[in-house]
Amino acid sequence: QVQLVESGGGLVQAGGSLRLSCAASGRTFSRIALAWFRQVPGKEREFVAGIAWIRSVTYYADSVKGRFTISRDNAKNTLYLEMSTLKPEDTAVYYCAATYYSGTYDYTTIYTTVREYNYWGQGTQVTVSS
Repeated sequence: QVQLVESGGGLVQAGGSLRLSCAASGRTFSRIALAWFRQVPGKEREFVAGIAWIRSVTYYADSVKGRFTISRDNAKNTLYLEMSTLKPEDTAVYYCAATYYSGTYDYTTIYTTVREYNYWGQGTQVTVSS
């Protein structure tokens, strides 16, 4: 089991910045793919950014590319999401997600769908005012 706890959400004006953190505990933080998703009421949870285990390969949704940066500190078992130039449409509950690689030695793979992740945090609210 992996436990994930997000922090860093809050209220920010459009154009501002926030940094989200996700602390992991439990099983080893090795050979694990990580990602951030977000969800607004009435809509499906959507992929925001993902990071692979090896070589810190990253991938972003088009809507956040160039504004958000995902990173991981394996020594601290922590995932981050640096968000800048925030827009009102970025308002959502942000979730971190984790899954162990299974049946593959390609640790550069990034998973982008909800069903590919086995572990989820409780979410942190990000509200961007106009």
